[in-house]
Formats: sequence, C-alpha cells, structure tokens
Amino acid sequence: MHSASENGAERPAPPAAASSSGQAESGFASALQAETGPANGGLQGKADVPADVRNSSDGPPSAKGQKAKRRRNRKRGGKNGSGGREQSQKFSALDNPSERQANHSESLPASEANGAYSRPAVPGRKRPVPGKGQPDGRGRGPRPGNANRIRGSVARQDNRKLYAALDLGTNNCRLLIARPEERGFRVVDAYSRIVRLGEGVGAHKRLSDAAMDRAIDALANCHRKLAERGVERSRLIATEACRAAENGADFISRVQAETGLALEIVNRETEARLAVAGCVSLVDQEAEGVILFDIGGGSSEIVWLDLRNRCGARGYALTRFVRSWISLPVGVVNLAERHGGVHVTPDIFEAMVSDAAEHLAAFSLGEELTAAISSGRVHMLGTSGTVTTLAGVHFGLKRYDRRRVDGAWLENTQVGAMIDRLRDMPYEERVENPCIGADRADLVLAGCAILEAIRRRWSCSRLRVADRGLREGILTELMAADGVWSRRKTNGRQTGRQRGKP
Repeated sequence: MHSASENGAERPAPPAAASSSGQAESGFASALQAETGPANGGLQGKADVPADVRNSSDGPPSAKGQKAKRRRNRKRGGKNGSGGREQSQKFSALDNPSERQANHSESLPASEANGAYSRPAVPGRKRPVPGKGQPDGRGRGPRPGNANRIRGSVARQDNRKLYAALDLGTNNCRLLIARPEERGFRVVDAYSRIVRLGEGVGAHKRLSDAAMDRAIDALANCHRKLAERGVERSRLIATEACRAAENGADFISRVQAETGLALEIVNRETEARLAVAGCVSLVDQEAEGVILFDIGGGSSEIVWLDLRNRCGARGYALTRFVRSWISLPVGVVNLAERHGGVHVTPDIFEAMVSDAAEHLAAFSLGEELTAAISSGRVHMLGTSGTVTTLAGVHFGLKRYDRRRVDGAWLENTQVGAMIDRLRDMPYEERVENPCIGADRADLVLAGCAILEAIRRRWSCSRLRVADRGLREGILTELMAADGVWSRRKTNGRQTGRQRGKP
C-alpha cells in the first residue's frame, strides 16, 4: 500500500473539484493514494452490535463455550441470526484473480478462475476460520497461549470489523458490506435497486420529487442493513445526478434528516479514481496499458493506465500508473432521454454515438494513447451495466451469473457483434432477455452507443469485463488506509517491515 494514512498519518482533505479531464501529474495519482473518505463513515449514531459480537473476547472460546454457542446458533437459524442468508462472496483487491489459485491458501473451483468472488455459502454452514475455536485444516484447534496467532496477514480483529460502501448514482443505489481477508475482502451483504434519481435532470436541472422519494426509500433499506450488521467504517457517496442538479445539496440534507445517512457528493476526479481502485485487479499481467471505462447513468469516466514501466507491479499498486483521464458528461440515462431509448433506429443509434464521440476530443494525450495501442499490448477494461449485459448476452445466460461474467474476456469482434445484435433487437425482446430486463431495456442501447464511440476512437483487440466498480474501490481504499493487508501479528505483537523502517 502506498497511502500515508496506513501508518497513522493524518489523512489529507479531499482534493478540490477538478476539471473533467486531467493527467496523473496534475494531482490524480497523489489523491488516489491519499484520500479515503470521511474518517468516521457516514452512518449517524452508533449502530446496534449483535450481542454475540459485542460480548466476544480476543481469546478462543472454551469447548464448553463453543458448544453453547452452537446451540444458540441452531436456535437462531444461523450464526448471524439470519437463517444462513448471509452472502459470502470474495473479492481480491491485491492481485489478479487469474493467479489466485497459485497465491491463495485455498484452491478455487474452476468456475471461479476468472472472477474474484467465491461461491455463496451454503445456508446454515460457515467455512471454519482458524484461530476461532475451529480446526485449522490440519486437524488442530487453537493452542493455549496462541489466541492472537493467525494465518495470513489480516489480524483477527480486522476480520470482525465490517466495512461498507454505498454508491448512489444516477440510475442505481448500491451497497456492499464486507470483511477484510488475507488478499482482499469477503462480501457479507449487498443491496442494489434501480431508483433513476437522475431522471429528468438533463432537461430540468433538478431532482424530481418522485425520484428523490424512490432514492430515499432505497437508502432507508441501506441504513437498516448498516445498523443490523454493526458496520464500523463506511463511505457513502453520491455522483453525477446530485452534482448536476440544482437541488442536489438540498437532497443530501433531506437524506440525512430522514434516513440518518450522511452522503458526500464526490467530484468527477474522485469517481474516476475509485473506479480504478475497484477494477485494477483485473488488469492483464502482461499488459503495457489499459483503457479503463465506467459508463454510468449521468457521466462516463475513461482512464488510461500507462504500464510500460510497471516493473512487475500489479493489483492495487497499479493505481500509481494513471497517465490521463476524462469524465464525459454523458451516461445511459441522459443520453437515452435526449435521443430515445425504447425504439432505436440505426440513425438514432448513430446520433447517440456522435453525441458521445464529441466529448472524447477533450481527452488529453489522446494521440499518445493511440500510439501506445499500436503496440498491441493495450486492452480495455469495462465496468458498467453495459459491458456486463453484453457479456451475459454473449454467453447466452438464461439467468445473469456474476461468476461467468466478472473477469471474462471478449474479443473486439465479439463486442461489435453483440452491439449490433442489441441494436437490432426490438424493445420487447430486450425486456424479455434475462440479462437486460424491463429496468434496463430502454437504457442499454445508450450504453452501447457510448462504448461504440470509445471503440471507434481507440480500438483494442480485447475487452475484459468487470462486474465491480466504485463500491469495491471505496472498500479497497478504506481497508488500505487502515493497513489491514500490511499488518502481521504474532502473539499480540506487530512484526514485519513498517513504513520508513528497514
């Protein structure tokens, strides 16, 4: 990790609002390593902590205590009292998931080789955790006097600590709650709802009452999850809809008054940075450059990672290699509102492509990026509903499956074929497609038009699909700032190399 806040240094204030395009040398890279959001999170008031967590001690429970705990869990229907419904997904923030089988202590199923989340846990069953009264995989339980000794680099108290990331966008309200692990984190709960907060903002410059009501209803559900889980560290952000609306700040105040959540409206530079932090683990090890894009509801971010001098760096360390970036003021919601998203003719589609392409001219170092692509070792990395939809349709999924989509590679010809297929697909067929559905049927072609504009400007032979983004970036930065992947504890003492010491 490269954040100064990892070693207790005071975190600098967030950077001032930046222009929609800039280079790493102008402050992007330094902000990438430094800013991690509000120190105390956005949840107002002290969340209720479950009794079994509140009363737990650092030492391992006795055999009698274990037996009593198992008996209580059976009565409650699961360890967390939720009937075993806890989502168990694993995200690797530190390395490329294609290598996790070699680097992680556990082998992964073949179906997960190109992703970063593990399979959902079997209801009512939990994988044994060494050092918590369970066998460590070699037939041994915890030894007396070794209560603080753990395998891996994440201390036991960090495994208990929960982090949360909330992204209120133009189209969606999304929440992730996760717990750090050795090489990333495990998602224990998630929430997503389409709220279309930015509906009509392009025309009227204001958030509508109906849109705000939908968003507040979703945020109230998020607050409930945060409180039930006892989240200790969080960052809750709002993006383009609140940035562009005249009443965006008033809406944030209303959210805090009605739900108790303190959201921050982040600038475009921060949004681009978080997208990078959330997706860099999917960068090809051999790549000399990456065009990372995030097609959102109200804006689209494009980042060039120049990796020609990466010197073996990978994972989160690649966030230092941002060469240039831009935030386009077009997303699937405002583009569809301008041109129509239900019945899209070839002429309408081309008009949307031209609309998005006009903004790409402002990308600094665009010609240098074109020259870098000519080497053939630059690939695209897309994080958005548009690219995940394209991948799902390409694989012919009868039901969207994140494990099949996240980390998947598509050839340039396959991407073009999928865009053509969706463009020619009637609205009713898009509604019935299980990877699109009624909620996205009128928006997916606007996203395809933005992607097509990017492809025509910078053509790469391959595109990697990322079903991850801002929330994962937030979680990665929060955990990196807390140093959860850099601490090793043995018998209660911190060891290993510390920053500034040999």
